[in-house]
Amino acid sequence: MTTETGFGPLRILLVAGIAPLAVLLGLLLQKVLSTRVRKLARRTSALWDDILVESLHGFVVLWFFLVGLAAILKLVPLAPEPLRILQRAVGLAGILSAVLFGVRFSKKAVRLYVDRVADVPASIFKHVAVAVVYLLGFLIVLDYLGISITPLLTALGVGGLAVALALQDTLSNLFAGLNILMTKKIRPGDFVRVEGGQEGNVTDITWRNTTIRGLDNNLILIPNSRLGQAVVTNAHLPEKEMGLFFPVTVAYENDLAAVERLTVEVAREILSDPARGVPGFEPYIRYTGFTDSGVAFNVVLRIREFTDQYPVKHEFFRRLHERYRREGVKFPVPPRAVRLERE
Repeated sequence: MTTETGFGPLRILLVAGIAPLAVLLGLLLQKVLSTRVRKLARRTSALWDDILVESLHGFVVLWFFLVGLAAILKLVPLAPEPLRILQRAVGLAGILSAVLFGVRFSKKAVRLYVDRVADVPASIFKHVAVAVVYLLGFLIVLDYLGISITPLLTALGVGGLAVALALQDTLSNLFAGLNILMTKKIRPGDFVRVEGGQEGNVTDITWRNTTIRGLDNNLILIPNSRLGQAVVTNAHLPEKEMGLFFPVTVAYENDLAAVERLTVEVAREILSDPARGVPGFEPYIRYTGFTDSGVAFNVVLRIREFTDQYPVKHEFFRRLHERYRREGVKFPVPPRAVRLERE
């Protein structure tokens, strides 16, 4: 026995069971993806499969549920206009969920390939990837709703020129930031000294500026366009280890051979600390000239990184002064001008 609309009890049961069945199938498939497929993906050398499995979590059940709703709409007798609205709503929900999946996938891909593989931990790539996915999703939604995107693209092209002229500084910072990241001459974590006196460790490079943490623990924000045009010294390239030149001047009456021996011994003591000194490096001195007050030379040390120079200089100065005084090495006395006036 059927109703007047032909919607009998069997069809009612069928329609009522489609949605729960679809959700159940989605849960089962998600369980398989979370266990077996994830284990298989981890065994492969490729990284895309791991990202894909992680990004699908939660969306599989939703997509099965939407497919179930679409099947229900095919079976339920509705008027053409309400049916069209409901079908459009289900399709729109599917597109929006696909956009959210694309956002999650792009974030994970950027974090994995840029942060780990390319060794460039910066937020600018994540923001750009998310913006591109949202823009594509917006255009797809408009096309699905029957709104022609051709005039919109034309308007965006014309308006984009005006926007580009109005946002010259912003776009300049954006492309300068991308250039800095792609060339890898300045990377987050590097210690840099910028023309103008700013120095510190780079913490992040965004679409607008580069953040540097100074030695006083304050944050310095430098526009990317300015950083791209400035003279920058990167103390971490091509490697973190660096030479340290310590200028010393002694009096002329000293035995230079003894001075050299004592200085090198003190330098060895300083570099013996593995936390700062480079193992295996033999310190040496190089005479630079005769001055008005004495003989000048540089003590050449090698330290692990730029910031190690401050404690090394402090300790080397203290120990060298103590050793010179104990061994009788004399420091030069600067000449003084004495003016005598006649009465």
